[in-house]
Amino acid sequence: IFTRVWIPDPDEVWKAAEITKDYKEGDPILHLKLEDETPLEYPISPKNNPLPFLRNPDILVGENDLTALSYLHEPAVLHNLKVRFLESNHIYTYCGIVLVAINPYEQLQIYGEEVINAYTGQNMGDMDPHIFAVAEEAYKQMARDERNQSIIVSGESGAGKTVSAKYAMRFFATVGGSANDTNVEEKVLASSPIMEAIGNAKTTRNDNSSRFGKYIQICFSRHYHIIGANMRTYLLEKSRVVFQAEDERNYHIFYQLCASSSLPEFKDLGLSNAEDFTYTSLGENIFIEGVNDAEDLIKTREAFTLLGIKDNNQSSIFKIIASILHLGNVEICSERDGESCHISGNDPHLKHFCRLLGVELQQMEHWLCHRKLVTASETYVKNMSCKQAANARDALAKHIYARMFDWIVEHINVALHTSSKQHSFIGVLDIYGFEQFCINYANEKLQQQFNSHVFKLEQEEYMKEQIPWTLIDFYDNQPCIDLIEAKLGILDLLDEECKVPKGTDQNWAQKLYKQHSSSAHFQKPRMSNTSFIIIHFADKVEYQCEGFLEKNRDTVYEEQINILKASQFQLVADLFHEKEDGPAQKSSRVNVRSAKSVPKAPNKEHRKTVGHQFRNSLHLLMETLNATTPHYVRCIKPNDYKEAFSFDSRRAVQQLRACGVLETIRISAAGYPSRWTYPDFFNRYRVLMKKSDMTVADKKLVCKNLLETLIKEPDMFQFGKTKIFFRAGQVAYLEKLRADKFRAACIKIQKTVRGWLQRVRYRKIRKSAITIQRYGRGYLARRYAEYLRLTRAAIICQKQYRMVRDRRAYLRVRQAVITIQAYTRGMYTRRIYWEFLLHHKAMIIQKTVRGWLQRKKFRRARDAAIIIQCAFRRMRAKRQLKQLKIEARSAEHLKKLNTGMENKIVQLQRKMDEQTKEYKSQTEQLLLANTTLGTEVNKLQKELEHVRSQQGDGNQITSLQDELERLRAELREAYAQRKRLEEEHNSEKLGLTENSLLKSEKEEMNQRILQHSKSTEGELSRLLPCQFKLDDERQRYQNLLKEFSRLEQRYENLKEEVSLTKFHPGHRRNPSNQSSLESDSNYPSVSTSEVGDTEDSIQLMGVEKAAMDISLFMKLQKRVRELEQERKRLQMNVDKMEELPAKLKERQNKMEYLDIAVHECLVFSVSLQRQELETENKKLKNDLNELRKTIAERASQNSSSNELQDSYNLLLSQLKSANEELDARKEEVLILRTQIVSTAQQQEKNGHIVRTLCSDWGYLNEDGELGLAYQGLKQVARLLEAQLQSQSRQHKDELEALHTQIELLKGDIEKKQEILNYTMSLSPEAQVEYSIQQEITRLTNDNLDLKELVEKLEKNERKLKKQLRIYMKKVQELEGNIKAKPELSRQVTVQRKEKEFEGMLEYCKEDEALLVKTLITGKTPSTVSATVPCLPAYILFMCIRHADYINDDQKVEALLTSTINAIKKVLKKNNDDFEMTSFWLANTSRLLHCLKQYSGDEVFMTQNTPKQNEHCLKNFDLAEYRQVLSDLSIQIYQQLIKVAEGIIQPMIVSAMLESESIPSLAGVKPMGYRNRSSSMDNDGSGPSSYTLQALIRQVGQFHGIMCDHGLDPEIIGQVVRQLFHCINAITLNNLLLRKDVCSWSTGMQLRYNTSQMEEWLRGNNLYHSKAAATLEPIIQAAQLLQVKKKTSQDAEAICSLCTALTTQQIVKILNLYTPLNEFEERVTVSFIRNIQNRLQDRNDPPQLLVDTKQTFPVLFPYTPSALSLETLHIPASLSLDFLSRV
Repeated sequence: IFTRVWIPDPDEVWKAAEITKDYKEGDPILHLKLEDETPLEYPISPKNNPLPFLRNPDILVGENDLTALSYLHEPAVLHNLKVRFLESNHIYTYCGIVLVAINPYEQLQIYGEEVINAYTGQNMGDMDPHIFAVAEEAYKQMARDERNQSIIVSGESGAGKTVSAKYAMRFFATVGGSANDTNVEEKVLASSPIMEAIGNAKTTRNDNSSRFGKYIQICFSRHYHIIGANMRTYLLEKSRVVFQAEDERNYHIFYQLCASSSLPEFKDLGLSNAEDFTYTSLGENIFIEGVNDAEDLIKTREAFTLLGIKDNNQSSIFKIIASILHLGNVEICSERDGESCHISGNDPHLKHFCRLLGVELQQMEHWLCHRKLVTASETYVKNMSCKQAANARDALAKHIYARMFDWIVEHINVALHTSSKQHSFIGVLDIYGFEQFCINYANEKLQQQFNSHVFKLEQEEYMKEQIPWTLIDFYDNQPCIDLIEAKLGILDLLDEECKVPKGTDQNWAQKLYKQHSSSAHFQKPRMSNTSFIIIHFADKVEYQCEGFLEKNRDTVYEEQINILKASQFQLVADLFHEKEDGPAQKSSRVNVRSAKSVPKAPNKEHRKTVGHQFRNSLHLLMETLNATTPHYVRCIKPNDYKEAFSFDSRRAVQQLRACGVLETIRISAAGYPSRWTYPDFFNRYRVLMKKSDMTVADKKLVCKNLLETLIKEPDMFQFGKTKIFFRAGQVAYLEKLRADKFRAACIKIQKTVRGWLQRVRYRKIRKSAITIQRYGRGYLARRYAEYLRLTRAAIICQKQYRMVRDRRAYLRVRQAVITIQAYTRGMYTRRIYWEFLLHHKAMIIQKTVRGWLQRKKFRRARDAAIIIQCAFRRMRAKRQLKQLKIEARSAEHLKKLNTGMENKIVQLQRKMDEQTKEYKSQTEQLLLANTTLGTEVNKLQKELEHVRSQQGDGNQITSLQDELERLRAELREAYAQRKRLEEEHNSEKLGLTENSLLKSEKEEMNQRILQHSKSTEGELSRLLPCQFKLDDERQRYQNLLKEFSRLEQRYENLKEEVSLTKFHPGHRRNPSNQSSLESDSNYPSVSTSEVGDTEDSIQLMGVEKAAMDISLFMKLQKRVRELEQERKRLQMNVDKMEELPAKLKERQNKMEYLDIAVHECLVFSVSLQRQELETENKKLKNDLNELRKTIAERASQNSSSNELQDSYNLLLSQLKSANEELDARKEEVLILRTQIVSTAQQQEKNGHIVRTLCSDWGYLNEDGELGLAYQGLKQVARLLEAQLQSQSRQHKDELEALHTQIELLKGDIEKKQEILNYTMSLSPEAQVEYSIQQEITRLTNDNLDLKELVEKLEKNERKLKKQLRIYMKKVQELEGNIKAKPELSRQVTVQRKEKEFEGMLEYCKEDEALLVKTLITGKTPSTVSATVPCLPAYILFMCIRHADYINDDQKVEALLTSTINAIKKVLKKNNDDFEMTSFWLANTSRLLHCLKQYSGDEVFMTQNTPKQNEHCLKNFDLAEYRQVLSDLSIQIYQQLIKVAEGIIQPMIVSAMLESESIPSLAGVKPMGYRNRSSSMDNDGSGPSSYTLQALIRQVGQFHGIMCDHGLDPEIIGQVVRQLFHCINAITLNNLLLRKDVCSWSTGMQLRYNTSQMEEWLRGNNLYHSKAAATLEPIIQAAQLLQVKKKTSQDAEAICSLCTALTTQQIVKILNLYTPLNEFEERVTVSFIRNIQNRLQDRNDPPQLLVDTKQTFPVLFPYTPSALSLETLHIPASLSLDFLSRV
């Protein structure tokens, strides 16, 4: 590898070469090789031709800061600029504190608002060089240091100074926008088109060249908002008004007016084409390619209007400009003598001139050809020659234009002036002096200031880092400045010569030669006596003396000015009246005044010359600049042909030398130009360190040890506090060492890899050989094995064949022998068989014959015995008949029989009479019972009518009447339907099976609830108000269980009764008594057959009142059933007496006995029931008192709770029903006591009947019926005894439970006493701590108990709801049969149903402000975090529903308006709070969805439940308010995006591009001056860096907040998509503007970071929300940095890969791609051109950067709520007591 150098070249200035032969000191020849392989012998001479400059490493070529180059010299600077400009198309480059801007002569898309946003807030070294970076640095230093700033833009004409200054002002106008609505920034920008129109012109070098200098001060307030501006102008090129060189134009305003002359408002100007006027056609080219003068005039007029210049003033300005054009066309005719001239009186242009300016035609015509001379004694008029008159005319034209120019500038300043106090300013200097001498004079002053500033910054840097400071020699141009402005300098001699009456340019030149010939900076040309040479900083400049005096005097005749002062137009007159005060006023507008006061001229003859004025203005400017912090922009013109991206090295070097860029390089190179921070140096060069050094914690010490080892000369580097300073070339040396180290490592890696590849190849060959051997040996072995196998097979075949042959022979013989044996044995066997058969037949014949003989003998003996018996019996019967006939003839026997028969007949007659009387009495009792039954039925009918009038529910009464009628029918057939009872019992068993299923479901739900309860412990307090309601549900459920057990018990009793009736048909138990015995609970029993019928009443009356209404309904049913059974019993008795009149006496006696027995049982049962009722009454009273106390305590504690009030009312209603039940029981007790007394009296009256029954026991028990009755009574007694025992056991269990509870309470009291004693023994502090612990323990236990209670209540509630659904299904099945049933004939008592909560909230109008304050303005998201999401929205809608319900339109309008205004107020107050904004976005959108969901529109009701459809708005259509809320939601969404982007924006660049997500992957390159500028925070106090995890956490926090607030998932997805677009845009923009991050390692980091972002999206189910698609551009950019970039295939792959990137972005990234070491290659220009050609057919937008302000249109999808309004719970913590539930 050869050393590369730069050698001089006449064409390219510097040419690259390589040293091919070692050079020894003193050798006269240096052997080189050029880039085209041409050998060259370069002569070396210490004086004339020193050693060539060394080239920088390729890794440093293309750096964005020239000071980062290791070798700082002219060829390195020129080459770096050329490479950046031509290969990367980068027009900006830093050179220390200077921004070098090369004019591209092409419109670039790098100045948009998105670029301004990208550079805003960034440090200057962080981004690629740009004019916006300089402007941002000035703006930031102004705010941080509170010091005024200046941006000095300089360069040749056509270098782009005006454009640079304009873009700097655009940046300030965008970043420092005014805080109010004055639009000052727009006015500042509007001044540019005006100044360009009146001060810019086309030259041979530039189509829009500024022909004046200006210094614009942009004023800022204390908050750094633009409040105004001020402009100062210098040296307008007035000569351009009357003269233009070839291919140049006059000022643009003239051509704009001529192009618009056809407009109506310009008709009176008398203008036509620009070619018709002398002043606009001298350059012979009136057009500029691509410029429309007419459209530019429109922009100029708009700018005039924006700056407040009225239309009449604009018209006057245009008239003045037109008059100048007409003045130039005035024809001056010479007289014959040649000494005088005249103007035709009919000259149309002169008339137009005088008309437009409002002056006298004759006077102007006269004084244009004459002049006045004033002497000490007299005044006279002198004629002027034609040439003098023409010069005077041109001077007048220039003077008019200059005065108009000053007037416009003054009015622009007035428009930009502010009354507010100025805090600071930033000045933009665009210095142009086109009288070459003046501009070079100004450049000398500016260069002096620039050199001192650079020197000062270097000194500050060294002192800050505590580096030994050595004086650096730099060029001092003070002698040149003294030559111009000192006493008897060039300007002094010029002014002196102007005062001489006969002064000439030649005389002035001779004075200069005489005075300054000895000066080192002044020279006289050899071949001229009217010119001189000044050696400026930039170069030698030769000035021609001709015209200097005239320009310096700037003479215009007073007579012509006086005519203009007398103009009838006020504006024209004012222009020239202000002439004398012009300089003073101009001075008054300057903020920094000169230290020396300038004396006012005593008269017009001694007014200041142009040179004097410019010197004073320049001094004033320098004072202003010295009072500010300067920033330098040096504009370079790359070629003289205005070709886009064409670089002329010779022209560029000239400008670099002239503008001081190389001087900056020289000053930097004189000291320590290369500077590294210790961490960056450590990261870059740690490959040169030893492994032991890497373990040392102090990186500064490690760096010191390394440098002392590598660089032997201690003067080549210095250690500062935070940086290491290197001499020029040392970084290149370190890079060489680093490259050598890497090269050695690469060689070692290659060696190792190649060895590994060879070993792999050897192993592969060896493995192949072994495999071949294995297969060969295997083949031979298999062939031998095949031979052995065939031999063995042959032997086996022989063996088998022989065996088969012999076996077949043997089997043949064996078969023959067996056959012979078989035939022989068969023959012998058949013979034996026939012999046995003959013997058997003989035995059968013998048996039959013998039996026949014995039967014949038996029949003969039996017949003989029968004949003997018949004869004997006939003889005995004859004897008995004879005896009976003798007895019948006796008379006494007949008398006895007749006497007994008469007594019996009389007795029977008496019994029959008694039976007839009893029948009549029973008939009367039956009639009385029927009458009583009819009376009671009438009474029930009246009660039914009364309930119907109160309740108004006809369907319920009808169903009850039908139910009662059906019960009657069922009671008539009770005994005939026992089988049906058994079937219904089976159905109840099926119900029990369903209950078991419900229990299994209950257990599953219990497990779920236990899991859920762990996460919902905080909700326990919210569920406590539901305790009373759940208690009521539990009580009703227990009542239903009791009813079910009673049904089951009654079924068993009925079975026993059926069995008793089956075995004892003579006994029937009294149904009323049985009913009394069964009533052993607080609620009467319901038979199994009645359950299905009572379900209708449950459905009609409601679930909450079913328990109370069932009790009343069952009492009525019981009473009707008793009456029916009593009537049936009496009817059955009557039927029996009619059917059995013969046995009436016996039946009557039996019934009386049974009545006595049943009476005894009745007395016993009644007394037992009375005791039970009294016991239950006492229990009910105790429970009632306890319940009242508990309710009173709860009510006092929670008096503000509406839920508790409802529960209290419910309990009172249940208490009322319990009291009614108690009264009914008391009435039953009274009735039973009356029956007992009457029964006792009847027993005394009929005592003798009992005694008679006892005496006649044998007679009554004749057929055993009384015994059966006694057995029945014993069964009844046993049943009653069993019931009594069960009751005693129940009471015993309850008593044991009470004793257990008492013991627990005693234990609790003892524990508390122990705790109290222990507490009293502690210290006060320990007591407090112990009491707190005990309280915490108690609360925890109570919490767990309440939690278990809530779980149980929820289980019971779910079970009851399931049972209710089953009942409702049964009711719906029976609904069809209810309508056909007749009405009830008796009255039913129905209780009023409690009104349900309809999901509305009522408030008073006076409480509207309190409601809004409580829910909106005074509410924070944390206060409702534990409640239903969007609870305020639901509450507000429920209030709106009530206002709609009562049809109060004012209330609706007022509430909605107040709500919207309050939300806006809250958001305005918390405009930077993401949580608050997200909270109100969720609530606003939910309120909007509620208004849609309950609007009544069918399109919004498709997903509603029937209950939700009932809650729809009835009276108002709130479509307009829905639109307002929709607009408000969009505004809140936009604010949410703005807040979120503001939070994450500072994190994006650091997290995505700078943080090392993959450690040790990023490389470090040498930094330039901008990365170590003293204007930056070098002490580490700058903004902290963010990691990718911090960014992801922040986005995750946003997502969590939105989810907690209940924001719709679709909106959350859109928010995340917008944030990811912001991340993508900012990351991609920074990537496109930063060369240091466009590397392979950054691409790897970036791809990893984007994959982490995508993983976060997947983890939160947001990957399909289009958010991932927004990352596609940055993903493709990362892939573009990683792919190969060499061949055409690579170009094609890149084109197909980067579909989301524009062509400009792809080319920009390829241009910015920077290798981090020498082993990477740069992207060639040909490859980039190939990419451009392939992508030229794309229709990409022209913008380079992504618009970070782009906002995707938000869509609020309609998402109805599944929450029912009536189930909504409002926590007490919201303090909404003034709201009433409706």
